Amino acid sequence: MIALVDGTTIKELAGGVNQRGLRNYNERLLLSVLLRFGPMAGSDMARRTGLSPQTVSIILRKLETDGIIMRGEPVKGRVGKPSVPMQLCPDGGFAIGMKIGRQSADILLLDLCGGVRAQENMSYDTPAPEPIFDLFRTATEKFIDTLEPRLRSRLCGIGIAAPYEIWKGSDQNHLKLWNGVDFTDEVAAFSSLPVVLVNDATAGCRAEHLYGRGKEFDDYAYFFVGSFIGGGIVLGDSVYEGKQGNAGALGSLRSTGPKGESRQLVDVASLQLLQARLSEAGIDPARLLETPEDWSSFARYVDPWLGQTAQELAKASLSACSVIDFETILIDGSFPASVREDLANRTRRYLANQDIRGLNSPRIETGSVGRNARAIGAAASPIFTQFFLDNKTGLASQ
Repeated sequence: MIALVDGTTIKELAGGVNQRGLRNYNERLLLSVLLRFGPMAGSDMARRTGLSPQTVSIILRKLETDGIIMRGEPVKGRVGKPSVPMQLCPDGGFAIGMKIGRQSADILLLDLCGGVRAQENMSYDTPAPEPIFDLFRTATEKFIDTLEPRLRSRLCGIGIAAPYEIWKGSDQNHLKLWNGVDFTDEVAAFSSLPVVLVNDATAGCRAEHLYGRGKEFDDYAYFFVGSFIGGGIVLGDSVYEGKQGNAGALGSLRSTGPKGESRQLVDVASLQLLQARLSEAGIDPARLLETPEDWSSFARYVDPWLGQTAQELAKASLSACSVIDFETILIDGSFPASVREDLANRTRRYLANQDIRGLNSPRIETGSVGRNARAIGAAASPIFTQFFLDNKTGLASQ
């Protein structure tokens, strides 16, 4: 059993989490308003939520006492005494997020405001359970050890994001290794924290909606371009996961290959195609990770990849909009911000030349969370479950 520096085991620590259980409806409502709109005075929160000023005042005092919110700087310049906006306190809650990908794994410690407090990563050719969960176990120990003892009880849980049927694409030996693996049981071997499982692209969508540009839109389709492309859906200002948790499987949208054959979007618009271009040129694709924020030295290979990917995203965007009338398409991925902007711009240009009969052309916008989106979204799931409401539906996320 892993022990922290003070002798407490992770199992013993985790058994006492869940400060005062889940927040009640009105507390969640006010916390959701602060998450969505930022610091706000109690009087403004009362107007926005329809709660009485007295009720809001009582709840805010309780949340402040609990350390979930804190006072901001007084706003001067109005008639009367300065108003004091309330805001979420980063130390109000924490969660651990694990992203298991087909080429890499990430684990991070997230605070209530979406800040990454610590992170560990590993890369591999094919995913194997044992080294991945070894990383998660040792990283979890380190992360909890970095928290002050008074904050450890604020850990909400562990979120795990992984592709649907992660073993597909691996060789037969690795397929056998994943057979029968239960993620919850693997985590339970070293932690009693509640575990939430979520599709990796859906997790990225949740991160964007809670902490990124997704706050600006009520309905949109979200594309995340990683080693393999995936997606997510937001309807009525809420991330929609679907009955089986696999809604927004946009990487499975149909496309057409160079010889007219039927293919999936994942086969024609993923980073694996750029990696293949580099390998054919005798360049180690791992070099992309060595300079994660500057791919200018790979421009001659990135440029044609961007052209192909943008063309496919334009067609996929219209396919998505033919089912649901999305106002916006958000594009993010595991690449520098400059590449993201270029990809969105090119997608807009290709979209302008598409046949859109019977459709409304959506806005093409960039996401803002970036390569950490899936791990952040995984960690955000237990935080969301404990503190916030599904916007507009008024129902707590399950």
